[in-house]
Amino acid sequence: MGRNLLKTEQAITFVKETFSHKLKETLNLIPVSSPLVVLDGTGINDDLNGIERPVAFPIKSLNEQRAVVVHSLAKWKRVRLQELEIEKGEGILTDMRALRPDEDYTPIHSIYVDQWDWEKHIDAADRTLAYLKETVLQIYQALYATEQEVAQKYPEIAAVLPPEIHFVSAEELLLTYPDLTPKEREHAIAKAYGAVFIHGIGGVLSNGFPHDGRAADYDDWSTDNETGYKGLNGDIVVWNPILHAAFELSSMGIRVNKAALLHQLQVRNSSDRAALSFHRMLLDDKLPESIGGGIGQSRVCMFMLKKAHIGEVQVSIWNEEQRRLLATQAVHLL
Repeated sequence: MGRNLLKTEQAITFVKETFSHKLKETLNLIPVSSPLVVLDGTGINDDLNGIERPVAFPIKSLNEQRAVVVHSLAKWKRVRLQELEIEKGEGILTDMRALRPDEDYTPIHSIYVDQWDWEKHIDAADRTLAYLKETVLQIYQALYATEQEVAQKYPEIAAVLPPEIHFVSAEELLLTYPDLTPKEREHAIAKAYGAVFIHGIGGVLSNGFPHDGRAADYDDWSTDNETGYKGLNGDIVVWNPILHAAFELSSMGIRVNKAALLHQLQVRNSSDRAALSFHRMLLDDKLPESIGGGIGQSRVCMFMLKKAHIGEVQVSIWNEEQRRLLATQAVHLL
C-alpha cells in the first residue's frame, strides 16, 4: 500500500510540474508568491457565491484586527498586477492554498482548496468574448498536452480529452436543454463533446435563474458580447470517464471594469461594497484591465491520473467512516 501511495505522490508531482510549466509558457505568466490570509473588511477576499464563511481570527500584534483565510485570490491578483507593474500581455501565476469550511464533502469537494491562480494584464480593447475564447484555447491546449504526456509516462492511464474544446453560452445551453437543471445541462454537454467552455455564468438567464453563482466584483458576467448574449466569463468543464459526470477544471473570466462593477453591485443589491478599498481602487482607475482565473490543482491531478476521489490526490480532513468505506472500494485517501 505504501509504495502505491508513493507512486501516486510522484505522479501528482509530474502532473503539477508539467501543466504549470505549459500554462506559464502559453499565457506568458511570471510565478509570484501569494498570501494565505488577508485582512478582513478590505473587499479583497473572494466572496464566492456570497454566503460561504471564511476562516477568521484576530491578530494580537495588530490590535485584534481580524484576518481571514482566503477563499481564492480573484481580487488580490489584480491588485498585485498593479503593485508589480506588470506590462500588458504579461501576467502572474501563483500556487493558491485556501480553506472553505462550508464546502460540502463529495468525491470532488474538500474543505482544502489548491489552485493555480493566474491573472493577466490586458488592453481595454481585449474585453471581448473573442479574446476570452482565445485564452481558453491556450489553457485547454496546455491541459490536452499534459494529458498526452501523462499517458506516455504512465501507459496504463488512457488519454481521453478531445483535441478541441466546444464553446457554448449558458443561455444557449438552457435553450438546448430547457427541462434540465444547470448541473444536468453540464452533464449532457460534457458527455456530448468531451470538453466544453460554458460562458456567461452569473447573470440571470431567460428562465429567471443564473446558471451558477458568481460574485459581483471580479468576473464580468453582465456585459453584452459579440454573440448577442451576456458575459465575458465562464467555466472549463470536461467529461470525467471515471465518475461518469461533468467535471469542472477551471473558472475564469475577463474582470469587471468600472461600469460592469457598478452595474453588478446594483443587481446584487450590494452597492455599499463600492466603498471598500479594492472597489475604490478600481473605481479610481488604479487597477489594470485584466483577465484571470483559477485552475484546480487537485482537480487536474484527479482527472489526469483517473482517480475516483479528490482525497486520492490531496491531503485533507476526512472522517474515519469515509476512509474505511472508500478503502473497501480500493480508494485510498492520502
